[in-house]
Amino acid sequence: QVQLVESGGGLVQAGGSLRLSCAASGRTFSSYAMGWFRQAPGKEREFVATISWSSGSTYYADSVKGRFTISRDNAKNTVYLQMNSLRPEDTAVYYCAVKPGPVRSVPSEYRYWGQGTQVTVSS
Repeated sequence: QVQLVESGGGLVQAGGSLRLSCAASGRTFSSYAMGWFRQAPGKEREFVATISWSSGSTYYADSVKGRFTISRDNAKNTVYLQMNSLRPEDTAVYYCAVKPGPVRSVPSEYRYWGQGTQVTVSS
């Protein structure tokens, strides 16, 4: 059974940084892609970034490009989201998710989801 456990969220001032972690277990993820999504109150869940477990190829939403970096540690089955230059509009619950096959930005293509971690950026 696949389990995804996020950690690293918290409260930070605008301009600050946070690093989120997502520990994955329950299967081999070599042919999978891992994604980060976020959902702010009253808004739909939106794509943030994704990475291929095997190739390491990445893809980012325009809103975070140049500020966020997704990476993975295959030995630890863990994916990270380094978030720099945070803005109040980055405030949301952040979720990691995993899907078979190549990287994609559509939430409905992701099969397994974590429970989420809150990120709050104060102005």
